[in-house]
Amino acid sequence: MSDYETLLLETSDGVATLTLNRPDRYNAFDATMVAELPRAWAQLRDDADVRAVVLTGAGDAAFCTGIDRDAVPAGDGEYTFDPYTYTDPGEALGPKTHGMWKPVIAAVNGMACGGAFYLLGEVEFLIAAESATFFDPHVTYGMAAVLEPTLLAPRMPFGDLMRMMLLAAHARLSARRALEVGLVSEVTTADELPERARWAAEAIASQPVDAVIATVRNLWMAQELSRRQALDLGNFLLAAGNSPEALAEGQRFFASGQRVRPNIR
Repeated sequence: MSDYETLLLETSDGVATLTLNRPDRYNAFDATMVAELPRAWAQLRDDADVRAVVLTGAGDAAFCTGIDRDAVPAGDGEYTFDPYTYTDPGEALGPKTHGMWKPVIAAVNGMACGGAFYLLGEVEFLIAAESATFFDPHVTYGMAAVLEPTLLAPRMPFGDLMRMMLLAAHARLSARRALEVGLVSEVTTADELPERARWAAEAIASQPVDAVIATVRNLWMAQELSRRQALDLGNFLLAAGNSPEALAEGQRFFASGQRVRPNIR
């Protein structure tokens, strides 16, 4: 099911898989993808049958490599920039920008660089193939790395993020190193990546949706507000997340005698 030119969207059993589908361009975004991603996030946000999303890239070479340079005029080195009116093309790519609070899990295959971090900076967690690499070439090509690292800052230690930005195209963060510093939550083989991401999404989707969404909103709020502000506003999310429907669903599961078999890795 997909009526998009640059995206594939499939939904089953409460889980949607959204695939960046420009593998011949390393899933870089052009004007069409920039227009389609906000529409896709709104569709997923409003679809009551979707409880969790897997975000990935088509092919094995790349998750996403940022903006498609062939879609941007090359220029002659002269640069006019008005910080009061400038709108970055990547700012509208991520799910949270569009009020999408259902959990999004990124399944990262191959390269993830530059503008890919607009997306990865707004997902709940990342699962990476062993072949995945992370880097940001902005500085190498004469551009300040500003917006993308700002989104990554809460996910990585300062020194590791600074190193990645300043070494730019000269170095890449491996999937294993990304796991060590906390950018990635799990590393698996390329063959197992879709299955592992799907398993996590299905596990999340099996739980009461109000409780899940309130938890997601609370953790993002706790990251972006002061501790006192987050605690004070947390009571309102408790009221929303502990809805009668969520409590009834959870208690039915408990009373059934069924128990979850935890997956330990």
